[in-house]
Order: sequence, then C-alpha cells, then structure tokens
Amino acid sequence: MAEDVLKKYQSLIEELKRDLGRPNFDAIFNKKTKSLSSSERFLMKMEMNRLLQPINRFIDLRGQVTGEVRSYTYNGKQHFMDETAINVFEAGIRRYKRYTLAVYEAVMNTENNHKVMQRKALERGELAPQPVAANIQEKKSNINRVSFASYESRSEERMNYSIKVKLYLGSGSEIEASTSDISVSGCKVKLSSRYQVAKGETLRMRLLGLEQDFELGIKNGLEYEVVAVEKINADHNYVRMKRTFNNENKSIDEFLKSFIHGNKRRYKVNLDNTLDAVIVKGYEQYYLPRVSSLFLFLSVKDARVSPSLVLTNENNLNVARYFNDEKRNSVLPQVLNPARINQLLQSPGEVKQLTLFCFNHTNSGKLFFYSASERELNNTPNLRNLFWGFASQKPSFRIFNVQLMPCSSEDSYIPLSLPDSASNEIAKLNKPPSPRVQGIIKNIEYLVLLTDITSASSTEQFKKIAFDRNHINHLKQYGHQKLRSYPSLEFVALDYVNLRNETRYLYKTVIQLQQEEKGELEGHTLDFSVNGLQIELTTPTNYEKGDLLLVAFPELQKLSKKYQLNKLPYEVMAVSKTKTIINLRSYSPSADAEHQGVRFFNQLIVNNKSKLTASEESPKTPGLSSALRNMVTKNVCQFPFYLHKRGSQIKVGAIAKGVYPSTFHLLLSHIAGLDSQFEFKQLIKQDDFQDMIALPLKEMARNAPPLQFDFYVRLQPKERDVEKALITELLDSKPQNDRNNFVKASVAEELFFAFRLYISRTGRPDTDYISKELSYISQYAQHKAKDLEDELWSVIGVGDAVDITQEVLTRYAIPVQVRESLRKRKALWLKTAQYQLGNLFN
Repeated sequence: MAEDVLKKYQSLIEELKRDLGRPNFDAIFNKKTKSLSSSERFLMKMEMNRLLQPINRFIDLRGQVTGEVRSYTYNGKQHFMDETAINVFEAGIRRYKRYTLAVYEAVMNTENNHKVMQRKALERGELAPQPVAANIQEKKSNINRVSFASYESRSEERMNYSIKVKLYLGSGSEIEASTSDISVSGCKVKLSSRYQVAKGETLRMRLLGLEQDFELGIKNGLEYEVVAVEKINADHNYVRMKRTFNNENKSIDEFLKSFIHGNKRRYKVNLDNTLDAVIVKGYEQYYLPRVSSLFLFLSVKDARVSPSLVLTNENNLNVARYFNDEKRNSVLPQVLNPARINQLLQSPGEVKQLTLFCFNHTNSGKLFFYSASERELNNTPNLRNLFWGFASQKPSFRIFNVQLMPCSSEDSYIPLSLPDSASNEIAKLNKPPSPRVQGIIKNIEYLVLLTDITSASSTEQFKKIAFDRNHINHLKQYGHQKLRSYPSLEFVALDYVNLRNETRYLYKTVIQLQQEEKGELEGHTLDFSVNGLQIELTTPTNYEKGDLLLVAFPELQKLSKKYQLNKLPYEVMAVSKTKTIINLRSYSPSADAEHQGVRFFNQLIVNNKSKLTASEESPKTPGLSSALRNMVTKNVCQFPFYLHKRGSQIKVGAIAKGVYPSTFHLLLSHIAGLDSQFEFKQLIKQDDFQDMIALPLKEMARNAPPLQFDFYVRLQPKERDVEKALITELLDSKPQNDRNNFVKASVAEELFFAFRLYISRTGRPDTDYISKELSYISQYAQHKAKDLEDELWSVIGVGDAVDITQEVLTRYAIPVQVRESLRKRKALWLKTAQYQLGNLFN
C-alpha cells in the first residue's frame, strides 16, 4: 500500500521537507531518492507535490493545544493559534513563500498539540489505545458523547450506488473496482488492498457501469484526486476521491446530477452526516435556552475592547437585569471596563477567568453599583475584608464567575448538514449571515460568560467577616459613576421555540402584596401578560411556590375606574434564589369566576399594543440572534449534561463538549482512563441523585428557576483504583463545617475541584431548529427519523457544570501558600489530562 511506503520512508520525507521550496529541490530529491524503486520514487514525488499545494484552510487550535490561543490574521483571513503554532506558520510562509499544505500540517503537528502528545504517550506505553470515535459516541455506559458544532455540511447529495469503474493510475496501471457511493464531484471506491494509491494522487476513472446504459462521451474518464484511504479489512480499502474539474464537462455534471436526483429514492442517499447533525443540533437546542450564564460579545475598535452585544434567554435574563439602574441603563460596559478586560486577558489559560463581587444601594431614588474582582481586592488588602463584610450584608450582594475566550465572526456561519441541491429552501437557509448582520458582528473578537454563582453558603461565609463601618466611604473607589450618556449595548433575545402561551410586555409600576401569614410588602412589576406578572421586591421574601397573594396596583388604579385593582388574587409560580423576583399567575377559585386583573390587562394590551414593548419581541435585525447563537455554540466552555427519562427512571443520558474542554471533562476523562466501565452517575451517590435531582426535577415546571448545587470533588491523581482515587459530595443544605472540612482536607495534599451544577426542566424539543434535516431523513428512512425524535423527546432535564473552585477557596479563606501549592499540582495533572481527553471524547 502507498501508506506503507510513505510510513517506511517517513524519516526521508521529513528530511526532504526541510529542502522543499528551494530552487534546486529537484536535484536534491533525485540524489536522496536514487536508491528507491521507480514506484517508490513516484509516490515520494506525489507526496512532495501534495505538500506544495497552495491552500486557504482555516486554522483553529482552540481547545487543541496547551498554549494560549489568540486571533491571528493572514491575507485577510482570521485564524486561532498559540505562539508555538504562529512561529511554525510564519517559518513555513518564509520557506514556501505562500500558505501551503506543508505549512498547515506542520502547524497541526506541533509538540504541544494534544493529539501529538497523546500519540507519543501511546508510543511510550503511558496510555491505553482508544477506539476511534465519532461526533456522537455511545460506549458501554450507554451515555451519548456529543461534540457541539461538529457536524459537516455537504455541498451536494451522495447516493449509495455500486457500479463497476476502471481506474487509470499515473504509473500507467489500469485497475477495475466498484463504487460505494457517488456524487457529482466525488465518490468512494472499494479497491483491492494490493493496489497502491496515495492521498493527493491524481488519477482518471471511467464509469463503466453507467457507460453500458448511457452515452456519456467520456472515453478517457474523469480526473479525480485521492482524498483519503480507509482500511476495510486485510483485502480491501475504501478510497475517497474528489473531482479536480481541470477539464470542465458540464454535460456529465448535469447527467450525474439528474441521475442521482432521479434514483435517490431507489438507491437511497447517504444519510450518515445528517443523522449525526440532527442528534448534535437536537442537544444544542436544549442547552442554549437553559444556560444560566449571560453571553456578552466584546468588539475591538481602535484598539479598545468593550461589550457591544448581549445574548439573553429565560435563565440568564435576571443577570442582565441585575445590572440595570433605575432608568434601565445597563452598567455592564462600566463593570466590564477596558482595565478589567485587560486584567482578564492577562490571566493564564485559553479560557480566562476571574471572580467578580458586586452590590448596589439606593440613594434618593437612584441605584448605585459597586464591583471588584478578587485580584483588585487582593491589591488593596486593607479594604478587602471591608468590601466583603459590608457587601455581603446587602440583599443585592452577588458573586459572578467571569470567563473570556477568543471568538470570530466567522463562527456565526453554520450551514445545514444538507447540500444546496436538496431543495431551493435549503439552499436559501445555507446562505451565510446577511451583510447587515456581518456588519454588526465584524469587530467581535471575544466572548464573555457572566454566571451568577452566589449561594446562601457563600453569602453566609462572607457575612462572618468583621469590618469597621466607619471606613465604608473608602469603598467609593469600587463604585461606578452615573453617566450623562451610557455606552451603546444591544440586547438580543435567543431565537428559539416560544413555549409561553402569552406575550409578556415590559412595564414598571408599583405593586403592593398582602398575605395573612407573611404580612405586607411593596415592589414593582418587571413585565406582565394577560394572566401573569413578574415582579421585583425591594427586600427578600419567604414566599414559596403555591402561595396565594393579594395584589394591589395603586398607580394603575388611578388610570381606571372600570376595574377594581385592589386585593386581586395571584398564585406564586416561581421565586428566584435571591427571593426578590417572583413570577405570579392570576388565580380564580372556579373557571366561571372573573378576575378583574385579567380583564384590565387584556384591555390595556388591546388598546396600547403599539406603545408596549414585548419582552420577547420580533428581532430588530433578522438573523442576528441566529448568528450569535452559532458563535456561542462553537465556543462552549462549560460542561453540558442531559437527564433522560428511561421508563420510570431518570438517568444521565448524554454529555456534551464544546471547543474548550472544561475541568469537568478532564476529570471524567481521567476517571474513564482508570475504569472504562465508569459511569457519570457514579460521581453522585445514588440517594443524593434521587432525592436532590431526580425527584425535584419531576415536579419542576418548565419555566421554574434551575436547581442549584455545589459539587465538590477530591482526587488522588496517582491512585489507580477509582474507589480510592475519588471522593465526591453533592452539597445542598449540609452544615458549613462539613463543607469547610472537606475543602481543607482536599487542598492539603490532593487535588480539589468545586463546581456549581445548574439543572433545568426542559419543554418539548425545538423541532424548528432541526426540521429541515429531520424532514430530509424522513423521506428516505422514516424509522430513523422516528428513533431520533424519540431520543430527543426522552430528555426532561438539562444540566450545566461551572467551575467555581477559586471562589470556594476564597470563601473558606484557604491560605495563599496552600492555594499556590494546589495550583502547581493541578498544572502537572492538567498536562496529562488534556491529551487523555480521548478516554472520553476523540
């Protein structure tokens, strides 16, 4: 085989590559290959020609190397590479005078590439061989492994069709073979393994099976280039080829297109990549609408980095609203100011991270915001305890996990997995974002995730810090001034299936709440619909889901004499974890009873619809939400997992990964390397899983706030027995001492990880997101489409794991020297864990 010859002379190939591009390369080549046979020399020459081919291939090393990846532009095209790769790339450009395949392959094979490190570890016997994995994998644990945005888009339909063909090789050999599938611009051929063809080799092929029935007029055959050679067994290989189109033949193009279109129902189109895409996109559509992190996009203009766009969903909208002042001006650009962004960019790792502490207070009806990162507080140690002690006493105290990673406007384009030729509608949907959308996102270079990780446990710990109230004025340096004009920041709602029965409208008006057992409270509305309200209280409450309240609207009552807007019954549907934001639904003791509030709001909407702002209104810029959604999908850095209902049980049925693997992924891959039978559910004690996750999930409403837990992990990396290597705790209401003791015991000599788990109830799948691909599959394999739908409908919950280790170490006042020692141990472990990710994902 050609691969065997190239492997045999790999050292010679590397030697020749060092001379490739020189003016006298032909003389050097002849001298160094004179001892080879003519066929071997031919293969070596083909390999050199292949490496010299000019290309414009996109390089994306995000999540692929140990170095820190940044944006790099060459000839107007943006790439993502670390310093090592950039040096290799620039050296290659200097040598070959242009971007060639040799440059690309050198960049993809640097010493710090995870796959290279994994291959070398296998050669040294440090890792057990892993099976080749697909974008969706199901191993013995029966858990799907899903890689987001991993599906490919085909330029045309492939038909499973076997015909006799004849190959004419450059060496003069003629070989008879048969096709496995065929398309207008390519095919897959089944070839005896005794014949040698190499990747990059060009050959001609006659379609003998078609020539028997049709007059094709191509007696010399069509020219193809070998794309890949895949081993089937000891006797045969699959050779994947694409047409070169060096000699255009429009008549044969039209014939093949017509032939495939007319026979695809008889012989079936190849659905492999479309089946993969539906599952991957199905899991994506569950995850993104339920993420609790707020997505902020940073644009770079005149060397200044600042937030320009925010993508919101139902779960993260409260984070966006938290940063609104009394006039609904967002202070997010002030909180994520250039100095703080620069602080983030200087942090280690591909995904930059910091912990941000915030609070606000009201004075003369105005809302003032204060924020400080942990690094900023450490730089002012005399104010650190003052800030934490005072801030934690405020109901508005919040702790945010901030993550920053590079992204590109090119990430916004994810076409369907179907070719344009499938239908005119699909061709329309496969178009890149409109010029208007591209103009809005063209300067975006970074994505920030802002996650509220405040908890009763963390607040309780910070409240224990003593401080001197006489020095509170010193906190002014952490305050954000009121501005005459606030920076422009566009909020874009995530475009997904709307499961609400009614449109909600943004409106702020005073309300008064009354309940016999819990007294009276005041607050204001955030939005309303005909039957529902979302309200915000000035102080936390102990209302619970199911409570009945009497609600009064004193300001709205002044506008209406027709309706009595006092002591109206409403039922509590959901309460935020801060106990200040409440969702209410109108309550009537019987179906016949009239509710004055429902009648009033219905008439208010009918008479003022043009003046009201819908909470989830039609997009200002069509296509912008989808573009931002794609950018997020390609840059997921958390740990998504999915809860499926299997019969009467709830189980973790799938886990997912974006371009950036999280520490949770690396932790699971380490464990999977110790025990291939290890299952995700073994991380959490069965009783805890049932009592704290499965049972509450069954009772949750789709629009309820996510369940939240702290999940602590203690790992002994050198221990080979999983039972001894791993200790975990799912924490909800355990005493503080238990948490404190677990953390301090873990950080002493072992590895400690802390995660915040967010678990949301899902609704029905957003089949609009996958409807075209699902419909396409149904045409040719209805049973497969049914299986895919059943798989997605079985999902009842989606989870997200966010690394909060740094905040937990701060919360429990772990000394600096202990934290530094833990950091060094983790850094050593990470070097191995990153290229062991093949234990979990390939």
